[in-house]
Amino acid sequence: MGDSLSEVLVTVVTYNEGEKLKSLVPRFSSDGSYDLLFVDDGSNDGTEQFLSSLGHAVIRHDTNLGVGAGIRDAVKYARKQGYEIIVIMAGNGKMQPEEIPKLIEPILDNRADYVQGSRYLEGGRSPNLPTFRKITIRLFTAIVNIFLRFQGTDITCGFRAYRLNIFNHPRINIEQDWLGRYEMEYYIHYKTATLGFRIVEVPVAMVYPAEKTNYSKIRPFIGWWSMVRPWIFLILRLRK
Repeated sequence: MGDSLSEVLVTVVTYNEGEKLKSLVPRFSSDGSYDLLFVDDGSNDGTEQFLSSLGHAVIRHDTNLGVGAGIRDAVKYARKQGYEIIVIMAGNGKMQPEEIPKLIEPILDNRADYVQGSRYLEGGRSPNLPTFRKITIRLFTAIVNIFLRFQGTDITCGFRAYRLNIFNHPRINIEQDWLGRYEMEYYIHYKTATLGFRIVEVPVAMVYPAEKTNYSKIRPFIGWWSMVRPWIFLILRLRK
């Protein structure tokens, strides 16, 4: 484990976030309640040098492999180092480091195995969220809920915490090649919900840029397919 006595590893997956990442890093707690790991997913904007100069643990991908590959590497690292809980978040500044304690609290209190952040629960918020995205998030969440035991409110929020022992389950295999990008997050969500793990949502903020430009790296069609196909593959049992 890291130098602190923490059982929690907070992982920030980042790709060419530049000044957004530089503004985000100082906001993480230094009280020892968690350790930090950054996954630099092929950035070419000096991200690795910036993080290494501050002494942070960094996993570096030479090319952009996707958030799923970042999560996979972070889970491997966390399990090898003996952590019990992993938090996943992006380095784009939309997710707030100050809310990490509320995300891990249900796991620490033994009320949950997986905690999903939600901008739509009371106390959550999402300023500057584009209208089109607001509609599609609600619709996507409603469709997904039809197939799951857990009825969530915000399936696309990437601010999540997992008890690491869920990855010991024989029917959860994050090593599959097709889980490289957005598929991974939804694969884990589907598996935990259908295998009976305890899932809790907590309210969080997802803060979008006021100018409403460059607010997402999800590419039309390619990115959307990456988000949709896990549900098709798993529901139709085309993948395990």
